[in-house]
Order: sequence, then structure tokens, then C-alpha cells
Amino acid sequence: MASSDDVRKLAALARLSIPEEALPARAAEFDRIVSYIGELDELELETKSAPAAPAYNNVFRTDGEPTPSGTWTERLVSLFPQRDGDYLSVKKIISHE
Repeated sequence: MASSDDVRKLAALARLSIPEEALPARAAEFDRIVSYIGELDELELETKSAPAAPAYNNVFRTDGEPTPSGTWTERLVSLFPQRDGDYLSVKKIISHE
């Protein structure tokens, strides 16, 4: 059973604004959706073999002599704004606010 707090957290992740008075109704809707998905698991479906995946190849270059490991490492690392030993810091782009 979903609670109003669960709906509030889900709304924050989806960056939605849901009024407090609407949270219980949304929790009930969420429960109905999850219940329906559970019913889909009970379906008996005929399984067919999947078609073979097509062979893909790199159209930009042939796989010949690869660049040796570490060739570009120092140059790329020098472009990061902050470095703490072997850890590279980047700007935070995800928040739960």
C-alpha cells in the first residue's frame, strides 16, 4: 500500500508539484497501477524465439591497431575542474529538491 509520503518522494523524483490534499488520491491511483502490473505477470503468453540480431560493424574505422591504453589519459584528466588523487570531480546535475 503506497503512502502519501511515498507519493511525495516519487513526485520529487519526477519533479512534479502535487498539492498535499491530492496525495491520498494519488496514492490510491499508484496502488491501482501497481496492482494492474501484477496482473500482467500472471498472463500465460506463447513464447517465440527472437529473431537473430543483425551484425553491426563500426562504419567510422576498421578495427586495426587500437590506441594504446593511457595515451589520452593525462590530457583528459587535465580538463577536469577538480581532482582528488585518482578521483575526478564534476558538477552535480541531479538533485532531489
